[in-house]
Amino acid sequence: MADPSDPRTKPDPRVNPWRDDLAAEHLRGEIDAPVYARGHDRAVVAPVTALRRAPAHGAMMDTQLLLGEKFRVYEERGPWVWGQAQSDDYVGYVLAEDLGVDIAMTHRVTALRSFIYTDPDIKSRPLMAVSMGARLRVPGVEGAFAALPGGSYIFADHIGAADAHSHDFVQVAERFIGVPYLWGGRESLGLDCSALVQTALSMCGHACPRDSDMQEAVLGAPVSGNLARGDLVFWKGHVGILQDADTLLHANATHMCVVSEPFAPATKRIGETAGDIRQIRRMA
Repeated sequence: MADPSDPRTKPDPRVNPWRDDLAAEHLRGEIDAPVYARGHDRAVVAPVTALRRAPAHGAMMDTQLLLGEKFRVYEERGPWVWGQAQSDDYVGYVLAEDLGVDIAMTHRVTALRSFIYTDPDIKSRPLMAVSMGARLRVPGVEGAFAALPGGSYIFADHIGAADAHSHDFVQVAERFIGVPYLWGGRESLGLDCSALVQTALSMCGHACPRDSDMQEAVLGAPVSGNLARGDLVFWKGHVGILQDADTLLHANATHMCVVSEPFAPATKRIGETAGDIRQIRRMA
């Protein structure tokens, strides 16, 4: 059995909730910690909230959580809670005020972005804008609008059942062309390379980890023959999606947005900083 006190054998802290002073109860035996916590689930009530590496507004944003997504809280410390996103297991600190009671969500946003209104009327006051993938509970429908708890509304054609999925993840990703690049972002106002892949795949029903190295390790299988639409191209610290054998779709910090560009020159440019392509993988 691995020694739980040996740092070389400890599980990845990005997706396993442990610190030197605290660990999740289910890691007992894997992690040597003075305190273990069982945790409790809460749901995001803000349009989006940052998951940070430390409990401070200036700390690195590793990812974001969208409205309605679940977060398992293991510790509450002043305005911050520490825990784990239930959608992709990412661990970090979230503002407590952005979390509320965990309820079963029935739908999710399928439009790139939509508004939640005070009334079932396009002229009523918008309360917030929500991004593709945000989770909602819909108890009923009023005309062209879906009713939400608390008396708010969203345009019904901008949402779908939580268990309904798109069929072409490349087509989903193409809808983000022009969206700004944002390190750690997962929303339609800004996202990074691995979030583009994660969002597109999750909207098609595929489980997908958050970071590009995690995606490289588990998504699909290596490609040994001709390239095709949907192939995932991995460099060190970067990932893109092939729209076809000659065109790369990716969120990148050169253009600072999601772009579609010729694959060959993009590969040469990326290689100057990230090195050669490490793998090309294809979803089943």
